[in-house]
Amino acid sequence: MARDLELLTVGRIGVDLYCDQVGAGWPQARSFSRAIGGSPTNVAVAAARLGRRAAVFTKVGSDPIGEMARAELREFGVDERFVGVEQGTVTPLSFAVLDPPEDPQLLMRRDPPVPDLQLREDEVDRSTVVAVPLLWITAGALSQEPSASTVTAMLDVRDRRRHTILDLDYRPAMWRSREHASETIGAAVDHATIAVGNREECEIAVGTGDPSGAARRLLERGVELALVKLGGEGVLVASAERQQLLAPPRIQVLCGLGAGDAFGGALCHGLLSGWCYERAAAFANAAGGIVASRLLCSAAMPNEREVLELLETPVA
Repeated sequence: MARDLELLTVGRIGVDLYCDQVGAGWPQARSFSRAIGGSPTNVAVAAARLGRRAAVFTKVGSDPIGEMARAELREFGVDERFVGVEQGTVTPLSFAVLDPPEDPQLLMRRDPPVPDLQLREDEVDRSTVVAVPLLWITAGALSQEPSASTVTAMLDVRDRRRHTILDLDYRPAMWRSREHASETIGAAVDHATIAVGNREECEIAVGTGDPSGAARRLLERGVELALVKLGGEGVLVASAERQQLLAPPRIQVLCGLGAGDAFGGALCHGLLSGWCYERAAAFANAAGGIVASRLLCSAAMPNEREVLELLETPVA
């Protein structure tokens, strides 16, 4: 059992390539900057940047890109003991052009069989799944087998222990259909203590994209904390006690990608610190804003001092 870990994330990994020419479309793209990517991987990186002992359960392909991804994980201080290599597969790549910066165009190359969807039950220790203080599951890991059965088994053995976080994480290309995603993600909500998602992801999971209505439905399903991300409108924080809308931080958006992952890693840090839900969410909101003001995802994750400074900056 990995007694030294504070959090374990589960799901995608890959390498992201960001166009250096901000505002350029695909025909004008001339050069790209590289960074490790994949939402749960970035969440682990963000948490590690904040001083947490984080690991990710995923797989890379048997190629140089996979070696590159594992090396970057080590550089960021993320534990790679649960990062496998799936022979005969290719590590995913994602290309992004910042046109417009706040809503970049993304091209994902995930050639089947995708390595991070080949997760098997005997590749992660069950006692670690039960005992780790925080388990972060991305719903995309439930989209295909064998990963779907593996993640379902992890949620079953976890038995809704605090903190079991479900990132509602809906990417249409990963699912057979919208109905398949809705049925699967909706069922996973019943195993989570915290759910995080945007309007569309909430609609997939609980049938409505209305922030207040979605939060209410998530809470009715037994979730202790529902976080509905609203982009430029901030984030809705909902618990049994109350709902609160947190305004977005005042920043100049450079790249909208990765802000949600920074939010996730910072939320993990706040929860592991024992903060109340509102404080943890406010800290996460600020961390997401910082990354939105920078170019890359993983390399842009802030440290605690940077987040606290932004929170303490007076509103003009």
